[in-house]
Amino acid sequence: MSRPQHFGWFLARGFGPHGWGHPYLDWDYDWTSPALYQQAARTLEQAGFDLLIIEDAPSLGSASTIDLRVRQAFGGPKLDPLLLAPYLFAATERIGIVPTVNPAAYLPYTAARQFATLQHLSGHRLGLNVVTDTGSARHFGTAPQLGHDAAYDRAEEWMSAVAALWRSWPNGALVADPDSGRYADGTLLEPAVHRGEYFSFDGPLNAVPFTDGEPVIVSPGGSPRGLGFAGANSDVQLALAPMTEDSVRAYRRRIHDAAVAAGRSPNDITILFAIQPTVVASSDDADRLVDASRHPDDAALSLIAERQSSDLETDLTVLDLDRPLDRAIFGEHVSHGSIQRLIGHHDEDATLRAILTAHARLGRLHDGTGWVGTAMELADRIEEYGTWGNDGVLLWGDLHPVTVHRTLDELVPILRRRGILRREYEPSLRANLRPF
Repeated sequence: MSRPQHFGWFLARGFGPHGWGHPYLDWDYDWTSPALYQQAARTLEQAGFDLLIIEDAPSLGSASTIDLRVRQAFGGPKLDPLLLAPYLFAATERIGIVPTVNPAAYLPYTAARQFATLQHLSGHRLGLNVVTDTGSARHFGTAPQLGHDAAYDRAEEWMSAVAALWRSWPNGALVADPDSGRYADGTLLEPAVHRGEYFSFDGPLNAVPFTDGEPVIVSPGGSPRGLGFAGANSDVQLALAPMTEDSVRAYRRRIHDAAVAAGRSPNDITILFAIQPTVVASSDDADRLVDASRHPDDAALSLIAERQSSDLETDLTVLDLDRPLDRAIFGEHVSHGSIQRLIGHHDEDATLRAILTAHARLGRLHDGTGWVGTAMELADRIEEYGTWGNDGVLLWGDLHPVTVHRTLDELVPILRRRGILRREYEPSLRANLRPF
């Protein structure tokens, strides 16, 4: 029997126009209604996935990149995933739902109260993907935009403040005893008065304690500051790294060291590596896809540049493909992880053409050069990750039912037969994420 692992789905383009640019648009799903997402969430739950993480970016970006973000619906428009969550909870029973939230957008008291409400309504299945997207800050006030590390400082304060409010009802404060007629003992409530660098408020929180733990905290971010934030605060780390044994073990070691430095146990954090497989029917089909990608033309490279420009809030389409990419074009607000994903292993002299060509080229699952292959080959790779001590994977893609079924229909039975994928759920998301 192989080692069990945790599984999640990362809805990488958020609550937006699903199907746009793909043939399956003609399935005629309405992306602004909940039915599409509810159907896919039920499929993920039946498959035994632990959680569904929904990406979000509140901003359409800078004036120079707005058109790039909306032209192909790659970076927008997007609706609020926090408001989609109740519809997904209503359609499912066990899977965790994890909308993305930005500390810049929620005052701590409002955040603590809203998230506590969803935690209770969902049966303790709420998670929060906490991001520090600094480019969105201008939408929430007139304060100057924070730099990369300062945004993490604010997020640290925000997390501490929200947790203090959640814990302002200590054991014994909720009495709920009909015989005595006493519902709660207000003398036991913690005032939770906060005066910090970024936030000020008075508690206690107007909500009752959780019975199965606080909402699960998820975070991305591979920079030293991002890893430090995860070590101190996160229950799940959304990990982006090359899927080689040395890289995976080194990344896990950095997260575990950060957890220990924050006074926590390495087992307090479930590390899920994001992968984006293309599952095809046969090895011959995989070879044809890979061969067709070897020599991308300028039109293909331009499309990739537009998509990367959306993530990076930097217009790459105006740059000369045959000149070295100047790293100074990226502002301080741009995610370090996004920049690194663009550049990969290229050195300072690499041309933009070389960098984009590397993104265009596909590779095969069976030899570790890429993510195109059969369901059996993908299962083999995931099983191998378990031998490296891996906690699990996040499958990265849209949430259109066609995508979900194309990826999972053959994969799930294989993983189940090998004992890698769960068949039964625990009572809460937090319990589901415990080490097997």
